[in-house]
Amino acid sequence: MDSNVEGIEQSVSTGTLPGWEQVDARVIASLERNRACTDGAVADYIPVLAQADPELFGVCVVEVDGGLHVAGDSEVEFSIQSISKAFVYALVCEEYGHAAVADMVGVNNTGLAFNSVIAIELNEGHPMNPMVNAGALATTALMPGAAPDEQWAAIQAGLSAFAGRDLVLDEEVYQSEAATNTRNRAIARLLESYGRINRDPLEVVDLYTKQCSLLVSARDLAIMGATLADGGVNPVTGERVVSADVCRDTLAILAANGLYERSGEWLFEIGLPGKSGVSGGLLTISPGKAGIGTFSPRLDPAGNSVRGQQATAYLSRVLGLNIFASQAVASSQNRGS
Repeated sequence: MDSNVEGIEQSVSTGTLPGWEQVDARVIASLERNRACTDGAVADYIPVLAQADPELFGVCVVEVDGGLHVAGDSEVEFSIQSISKAFVYALVCEEYGHAAVADMVGVNNTGLAFNSVIAIELNEGHPMNPMVNAGALATTALMPGAAPDEQWAAIQAGLSAFAGRDLVLDEEVYQSEAATNTRNRAIARLLESYGRINRDPLEVVDLYTKQCSLLVSARDLAIMGATLADGGVNPVTGERVVSADVCRDTLAILAANGLYERSGEWLFEIGLPGKSGVSGGLLTISPGKAGIGTFSPRLDPAGNSVRGQQATAYLSRVLGLNIFASQAVASSQNRGS
């Protein structure tokens, strides 16, 4: 596909949210109407995640002007897990550009589980997209820095800039994941054999494990999402984190791949770019309008927060966020006149 648009003046499709009080009321309603749901189960394949309180539930919406709407346990911290993939991808794109990262990592959905090894082999060693583990490892390996410590400092600083505060490592989560990430080590070795990772693959896995172990809250996720929604400028701090072009690329990747093999269903029902994490976090972005962050640890079989999806679906509808929704601009009688 020819995507050469250099020199072409670009316009963006955005809109406005309803008034402050209506957004505030809808955020509270999104939590209250879904609080009683007990579907799903807390992740247990990483031992420390099994300790999460399944009753926790928080929702936050941050508007691109910095307006904040919160409900429930929106300040409770949890490990960011694979939601970090979106922001590391954005940082790498900022460093190397649209074409180079797309060529190395890919953009297409695998249609398979997030930690699939078969997907790598079926595609001749290509990781396919940065939201599955293979693509995330290939992306993390591209972070600038001569040594892993320098790469880690760049990741932590970059994600902190998205959140508007210093994010810290949850040492317990990191140690628990490091003791059980044998599959990721195997994936990294396989990628190395295909020339997709040019660093020590075990060091890359360790770096990726650290990025997944950064602590965030639903509020942090909403601010991070609002930064992507606002063309790369953090609406709380006013700092430019990445370019508007990088935000566009990141949101496109999230729309296609953010909910793994359920991404098509997600886009059909919610109509927004999003990314889930196995600790129960869920990030959703309405371009030009807001970022949505939710936290609820019970997951569906694909690893996505059940109540988070329900709350986000509600907000998408009542706040007019679905990027595919439209309505006639004139009555049929006035058309063609």
